[in-house]
Amino acid sequence: MKRIIQMFTIGAALLILAACGAIQERVDAGVYERIHRQLLNMESFMAQATVTYISNHNTHVYETLQHARVSGEYRIEVTGPISVAGNITIFDGNTISQFNPRLDGRIAQTTAESPERLEILLTSFVRNFIRAQEVTVVAATLDEALTTVLEAPIPGEHPYLATSRLWVDNETLKPIQLTIYDSSGTERVIVAYNAFEFDAEMDDGLFRAEMHETLDFED
Repeated sequence: MKRIIQMFTIGAALLILAACGAIQERVDAGVYERIHRQLLNMESFMAQATVTYISNHNTHVYETLQHARVSGEYRIEVTGPISVAGNITIFDGNTISQFNPRLDGRIAQTTAESPERLEILLTSFVRNFIRAQEVTVVAATLDEALTTVLEAPIPGEHPYLATSRLWVDNETLKPIQLTIYDSSGTERVIVAYNAFEFDAEMDDGLFRAEMHETLDFED
């Protein structure tokens, strides 16, 4: 599928990235090529991430441990705050199951897919970026790190999930932050990656409903 990539090169003027207040810089074509290749070749990822949901009235922050494959399977465990720690959502490719450690026997219940949950996964961003007719690539500094910023629309007409923007560290090629905006450009979801591993080894049992004990992340 043909995509239009807007890349700011040597002669481009500096712009302002309103979302993070950082001054954009010239995109390094070589760095972008390596990032693009890394994302396209990704088969799976494991991450510790702080996920912030922002509504018109309040903000909710969760610590999560995420495992996902590009084939679609995923496991999201909430590790904080304490009141919800241990809640796990698993998609095995067919069924989504949720587990609550506060229920007797950690009983699982099946649930429908939620775009608010699905779009926090890097695999969803990569899919949207690849399939989009038009994407944007710029450069920016985030928390003193030089990054390449990829932006793509989110399919569908969800009122609060219109566009996603991914900051990738130019040195490590790892994602730093994924932010989702509504149709007016307001931040609605922020995923801050505290630890990240591409193509981590994952046992198939991670994505099976009968295996749902809590896990430790090893960076």
